[in-house]
Amino acid sequence: MMKAYTYKADTAAEKRIVADDMILTKDIPTTAGSKMLEGYVSLFEAEALTRLKNAGYSLSGKADVGEFAIDLLGETSVRGALSVDGKILNPAAEIVSSGEAMAALTLDVNGSVRRAAAQSGLISVKPTYGTVSRYGTIPAACSGETVSVMAKCPSVCREVLGVIAGHDDKDGTSLPEEKCALVSAAAPIRRVAILTDMAEGADGSVTERIDALSRALEASGVTVEKISSTLISSARAAWNILMSAELCNNVSRYDGVKYGYRSDNFSGLDELYTNSRTEAFGELLKTAILFGSDTLSTENYMKVYDKSLRVRRLISEEFTRMFESFDAVMMPACSSMSYTEEAVKADKYLCFKENFYTAPASITGLPAVVTGGVQLVGRAFSEAALLDLAELSAKEGK
Repeated sequence: MMKAYTYKADTAAEKRIVADDMILTKDIPTTAGSKMLEGYVSLFEAEALTRLKNAGYSLSGKADVGEFAIDLLGETSVRGALSVDGKILNPAAEIVSSGEAMAALTLDVNGSVRRAAAQSGLISVKPTYGTVSRYGTIPAACSGETVSVMAKCPSVCREVLGVIAGHDDKDGTSLPEEKCALVSAAAPIRRVAILTDMAEGADGSVTERIDALSRALEASGVTVEKISSTLISSARAAWNILMSAELCNNVSRYDGVKYGYRSDNFSGLDELYTNSRTEAFGELLKTAILFGSDTLSTENYMKVYDKSLRVRRLISEEFTRMFESFDAVMMPACSSMSYTEEAVKADKYLCFKENFYTAPASITGLPAVVTGGVQLVGRAFSEAALLDLAELSAKEGK
């Protein structure tokens, strides 16, 4: 069994944070779970981590991730999967669950963070895109990836998010300070919609969590209604295209020349590039790279990539329409409350199917909070309200 920590710092501070291996650190290697970056130590650290340190938090260590954080829970790491009795676990989630860190600072690229929180009984908040700086993170799918927080309770998520949110001149996608400050603005949530189309394919363990959260919210005075929207379910296909295309561009910098893994077997520059990438990248990442390259080709750019951009706009507009009547939308974060090694071996591309549930928030940049094993997606800058719902459900669940 792989250890949850990639590297562990010696610290006895109470306000301990664990960062996943997509977050750059100056004194500890950052590898993105890939052989390509094994041993790489950055000259600077992530802005979010700097803000936490300045606020009195300490880094307890780095948690392993799947290669470039695009898999289910971290199983494609070069160091292998973290598993117990055949069940795959997420390293960051296990560290937080054990109490070794009060929260995890993570990069949500393809929903693995939200799936981990749901299956581990933790709280996760993926903030509105642009409200937390991505400076100092390893780029994968830049138009949708978000620095997120995972903890045992909503109050800790709220506390940590309040520290890391804010404008950063070093991040070209960072929103103005007045917009970033809205993540802490309180707002009442009176109506929540259950998106029935998104629950299709989820097993009984997941639907039980949806029912339980619905009852808890209703007991707190929140109106919960079921609605249908087939358009939102198209987010998976569009996000897989956009994510793979962006990933293809972002990993092109790893060529075996400047830094990272370099093959010993080459006789020219082209062979150096090819052999280094062939030997250092895992199968899932190679698949995404090839798919992304194909979608960006002259033949497919307009009919595949550009169409996905238009689908993104339509999905955003559909959410806007739903938020005219509802304050939040409830949907699963995963199809099952656990993944087995056997299931992953049987379908090695399962992560590209499971993001059916997480892609809507990723592709639109909307905030999402996982609580009680269920995902709540809200309008932009509604993080505080979504965490209030998580507080209500926690109280009713006691």
